[in-house]
Amino acid sequence: MATQNVDSRLIRLRRDLHRHPEPCWGEFYTTARIVDELEEIGVDELYVGREIHTDKRLRPPEQDELERARERALEAGVDTDRLEPLEDGYTGAMAVLEQGDGPTIGLRVDIDALPQEEADDSDHQPAAEGFRSQHEGLMHACGHDAHASIGVGVLEAIRNSDFEGTLKVIFQPGEEKGAGAASIVGSGHLENVDALLAVHVGLDQELGTVIPGIDSFLAINGFTAEFTGAPAHAGNNPHDGNNALHAMATAIENLYGIPRHADGASRVNAGRAEGGTVMNTIPESASITGEVRGETTEIREYMEARVEDVLRGAATVHGCAVDVNFMDGAPSAECDEELVETVTDVAIRQGATILKDSDGALGGSEDATRLMQKVQREGGTATYIGIGGGNEHGHHTARFDIDEDAIFTAVDVLTEAICSTEMSLS
Repeated sequence: MATQNVDSRLIRLRRDLHRHPEPCWGEFYTTARIVDELEEIGVDELYVGREIHTDKRLRPPEQDELERARERALEAGVDTDRLEPLEDGYTGAMAVLEQGDGPTIGLRVDIDALPQEEADDSDHQPAAEGFRSQHEGLMHACGHDAHASIGVGVLEAIRNSDFEGTLKVIFQPGEEKGAGAASIVGSGHLENVDALLAVHVGLDQELGTVIPGIDSFLAINGFTAEFTGAPAHAGNNPHDGNNALHAMATAIENLYGIPRHADGASRVNAGRAEGGTVMNTIPESASITGEVRGETTEIREYMEARVEDVLRGAATVHGCAVDVNFMDGAPSAECDEELVETVTDVAIRQGATILKDSDGALGGSEDATRLMQKVQREGGTATYIGIGGGNEHGHHTARFDIDEDAIFTAVDVLTEAICSTEMSLS
């Protein structure tokens, strides 16, 4: 088990990060705090910011957003030297322990927060105990603050273990937008990884529950549709206009009528819609921002094709044009059975309740699948582990919180799983 000293430090770190939530590519304070902890542990190699990414990132924010995030970090006391490797929002870090000859094991944890206002109810633990988000409209509503602490805890535990080999812990930015993993894949850091573990806490499961292999991720992709029509006076000559807002509304109605795929789960959601100017003008512009998901990458691609058909058809019906753009989404992935069995054996020895993926399916999407697929293509194995967090309220809600004992459950399970994997691969 982790020592009380480490336990205390991991809780302090989790709560500090919870106070300072940061969105995709804006994790300046978060990365700096993690680097502080890694330097205290004394890792053998430390890569920060640009050093873990290729030059091409997915969905970088506007410069003014980056500047606000950087200013928040400075106001919170981060030294400017800490921010230099993170310029232009190249955030995140990777720590490496070299502990003799042996396999290379990877652990991926994500670190970003959500654009979610946090509850301030007296029975919401972060509010009651003084570590509620200090940033309006931002919140760790998915447990990534705990994930960062887990990564630090595992490094500390492996540093003090008899593990022989190399451990790489990736503190990945930008998961919530499905953006952070893609530029790590091409960075060269994964080519020699023999086994990769990824982890998530919470999942609406009780404390002490472990799901050794989750591969029920829905492949995901986002899209935008920009409708362009022609304006006209709504009273005098409405017939001269082409109503972009009406085209958008027709599209949304028909998106939800797309036939579902017989081979697995399929989803579509119009998450944001806007358009028009004033009440007496036929709207000449409107837009939809949405997403599609599929149980497999192939089903996601089916949904993409049907969505584009609907969007273009709605535009045509109303005499409008539409510009449709799909993003570079995250694929589905499969866990490797031998690694799942290793984690299962470890969790049973530690007294955990084991759930199968089908019993505790994530039901969402994850860009860790990119890293998993990369390692598997190179001949390695991968699995995604769920750790019950005793969270009374669901993920991505204003009252989300976890039982912090889940951090130590995760550290213990992951540490022993890494050591067991090293022995099986040696």
